[in-house]
Amino acid sequence: MREYPGRLHHKTPGWVQDGSLFHVRIRVLPTQSIALTAPELASQLLDAAQRYHDLGCWWCELLLLMPNHLHAIAAFPSAPGMSEVLRNWKRGTARFQHVLWQEGYFDHRLRDEKAARETWDYIRRNPVVKNLCAAEADWPWW
Repeated sequence: MREYPGRLHHKTPGWVQDGSLFHVRIRVLPTQSIALTAPELASQLLDAAQRYHDLGCWWCELLLLMPNHLHAIAAFPSAPGMSEVLRNWKRGTARFQHVLWQEGYFDHRLRDEKAARETWDYIRRNPVVKNLCAAEADWPWW
């Protein structure tokens, strides 16, 4: 018998349309010594995300850094696919920015415009809800 939870495989089903948006959350290991929101690191991570967007590796509509995780709303090309794109981005930021990422990530396909809007609002409110800033507009790391 397999142990729960087992390994999740993030293979996007073939029936999901190209360009579909996903909410992705990636956490750091508890041993990560510097917060993702430390100004120099945060700036480098946002630049790395923008570079991936500019290169066409993903279509990133939103990326928001929290101290120990990040949230993104992004679309991924069917080849190489979400898993490989995220694996490569995490590998690059681990190598160049020395981020200690947890294995895997959370993803959820946003099935319609309403879900995308609600998820956008949830992500943008996250720093306020966690008492890291007073208003969404005060959060610089997105």
